[in-house]
Amino acid sequence: MARRRMGILGSQNAVERIIRRRILTCTPDTPVLEAARRMTEARCSSILVVEGDRPVGIWTERDALRLDLTDPAALSTPIATVMSAPVKTLDGKTSIGDAGLRFKLEGVRHFVVVDPIGRPIGMVSQSDVILRHGVEHFLMLRDVRSATIRPMVTIDARDSLRDAVAGLNAAGADAAVVLGGEEPGIITERDVIRFMVAGRTDLTAGEAASRPLLSVREDDSLLAARNLLEERQIRHIGVTSAEDGHLKALLSFADILSTLQYEYVHRLDAALRERDEALLRSRQDLHLARKVIEASLDGVMIVNARGEIEFVNPAFTQLTGYAADEVIGRRPSLLKSGRHDAQFYAAMWGALNSDGVWQGEIWNRRKNGEIYAEWLSINVIRDDHGAVSQYAAVFADITERKRTEERIKNLAYLDVLTGLPNRRLFQDRLHVAIAHAHRHGGRLAVMFLDLDLFKRINDTLGHGIGDKVLQETARRLETCLREGDTVARLGGDEFVILLPDLERVEDLPKMAERVISVVRMPFTVDAHELYVTTSVGIAVYPEDGAGVETLLKNADTAMYRAKDLGRNSYQLYTPAMNARSFERLAMEASLRHALTRGEFVLAYQVKVDLASGRMSGVEALLRWHHPDLGLVSPADFIPLAENMGLIAEIGAWVMEAACRQCKGWHDLGLPPVGIAVNVSALQFREDNVPAMVGRALAASGLDPRHLELELTESVLMQHVDDVAQVLREMRALGVRISIDDFGTGYSSLSYLKRMPIDALKIDRSFVGDITEDGDGAEIVNTIVNLAHNLKLKAVAEGVETPAQAAFLRDCGCDEIQGYLVSRPVSAEDLISLFNRKLLPDGIVG
Repeated sequence: MARRRMGILGSQNAVERIIRRRILTCTPDTPVLEAARRMTEARCSSILVVEGDRPVGIWTERDALRLDLTDPAALSTPIATVMSAPVKTLDGKTSIGDAGLRFKLEGVRHFVVVDPIGRPIGMVSQSDVILRHGVEHFLMLRDVRSATIRPMVTIDARDSLRDAVAGLNAAGADAAVVLGGEEPGIITERDVIRFMVAGRTDLTAGEAASRPLLSVREDDSLLAARNLLEERQIRHIGVTSAEDGHLKALLSFADILSTLQYEYVHRLDAALRERDEALLRSRQDLHLARKVIEASLDGVMIVNARGEIEFVNPAFTQLTGYAADEVIGRRPSLLKSGRHDAQFYAAMWGALNSDGVWQGEIWNRRKNGEIYAEWLSINVIRDDHGAVSQYAAVFADITERKRTEERIKNLAYLDVLTGLPNRRLFQDRLHVAIAHAHRHGGRLAVMFLDLDLFKRINDTLGHGIGDKVLQETARRLETCLREGDTVARLGGDEFVILLPDLERVEDLPKMAERVISVVRMPFTVDAHELYVTTSVGIAVYPEDGAGVETLLKNADTAMYRAKDLGRNSYQLYTPAMNARSFERLAMEASLRHALTRGEFVLAYQVKVDLASGRMSGVEALLRWHHPDLGLVSPADFIPLAENMGLIAEIGAWVMEAACRQCKGWHDLGLPPVGIAVNVSALQFREDNVPAMVGRALAASGLDPRHLELELTESVLMQHVDDVAQVLREMRALGVRISIDDFGTGYSSLSYLKRMPIDALKIDRSFVGDITEDGDGAEIVNTIVNLAHNLKLKAVAEGVETPAQAAFLRDCGCDEIQGYLVSRPVSAEDLISLFNRKLLPDGIVG
């Protein structure tokens, strides 16, 4: 009786349980090409050659590599001349562990499984052993590095397919990495068969390679690698270095199988037999079994063949909330959560009926209605006659583990601020989309977005307001997407949109305009009404790049072109844009040496007193004379200097040069007018401005009361108390302070009253409209009145016509500057303007 019971237990772990019973066959006279075609259509790696009912040989993908692909006669030869014989067989009652050991010792990938009288009943492969035998715990404890013992075989993309096959044969490998294209690919034995059938043996290795090459890190677990192979239905993946991410090996099912410690597998088989034997004995001695089961922290449920619950342990009650008397006699379906469809349960029962075991994650419902995740293992228990008598289910609550995994996944793949995919997840999705487009000859587009002048919001209102604008921007962008599209935040104020399955490039402008439109709508954040625009760059696969990095780079280049053309617009990538990118890089390289090479000079623009019509001051303006590019606009090089960390050094040079020039004019006996110097927001934040000003005054000998510092409104809004203290330190030096471009920022009256300032400079955008736009005139009049009420001077910039000057005089403005008076000139040319009346009598009031 005991021997019979062990025979039943052994059948639970016999190789016949995991075989594929459908055998692909052909007769010995079948042409090689026909056999290859059948294998390709069936997605099968081998074909059994039979004569009558007797197997006489086997032909595999490995055998195909020995053929001369360029010889038509080789493809029409009978399969019997190239097959492997005799056929390697396994008895169906062989344990799975012993089968794995046979694979390892004999170095083959397939066995024909036979019944006791030698008739074929199915095929078993290395992947069947790895995927369907319970070695998950072993694979979880080993990393990919432990299985990558074979050197990686590489093939040049320019090699012919015939040379690639020769390389595989020479290395005894079943796959190789193809190098030389924009990204690595892979070519396998199955690819050779596929192109043989298609008659495409004239391809190069690069044309035949599959891309992208999916990969895992060498420190990932073997279980993760196996799961990826199973999920993607492939047999090889790349292995990248944990240190630098470079591709260093290929991993296959054969590699995983070769690293298995079969002593462990045998121990696992023994443990499984002991477990099944204990469950069988529990039918005769339930009291003894309960002592073991009741001590378990995992929930245990025994269900009879009719599907009724017979037994639950205390852990079941603790995990589900149901007492034993509430569930015994009822069906397990009372635990169903509703999250799984009928197909899920059909697959579960299919595995139980065919394999006798099922395990996996499942969502169930507790008595209190709470839905939880569990890891569930179900084993079929059979009686002495092989009939199903019971089902044993063991489960553990993994809800907290799932939550932890989700948190880790979110940190790895989602942007914390907006909840959008981050750069890593976006690149993964772009990889998949490119592979799909490559396979099907399709197109896709990448849109790169950057919010225009977003830094001004952070600088003036703080990062809290800026973060809320980014969150609302993310929400708006999601409303623009089609099903299957992806929007991600790369960082800062940069977003990117993936548009797969693009049917018409002509549709992209409409999509870009929609994105620009939704971003342009007003933002209301903490009582602030804000207006933001965006610049969009677009790159299309495959025209603008075949790889992830190339598409992103070219979309980014197009976006910067949209910014150069005035922002709040889109641009499709063109190759000519790369020239401008190189020009920008060249300008950065030159800017690093411009100061030491003496390429910076100052120009000076006069300020005129409206009451007398004479010079009342001078503003120093920086100019860069590039030896090759000529005169470079400050709008081009000042942002570059800020990004490169050079603004403090350049700003200190400007301050000292301006002070020396002003002192030089005074030493010539010219009227002692003051000089104004601009201090950028970044320079103010990163440099010790009072110390820098003090050094410039000491070096030049200029009286501090003749120096005026011009700051933008954004400076005032950065840490108000700290800014006020710095301004007081500069006032203590004796210098004057004015606010430049007033009216374009977000400053408030309360801040102005707290700051030791002397003048407000009205932005030129308001001055240009005062004679044509009633609103512009009212704004200028309001700023002048505000300045006078605060005991400050009002200065207007950008005055170009007598009508503008007359209007400013009538509303009480104190000083003006602009082309009406003088364009910026050199220090020598300015001398002639000192003792002249610069405005006609009709304007002077």
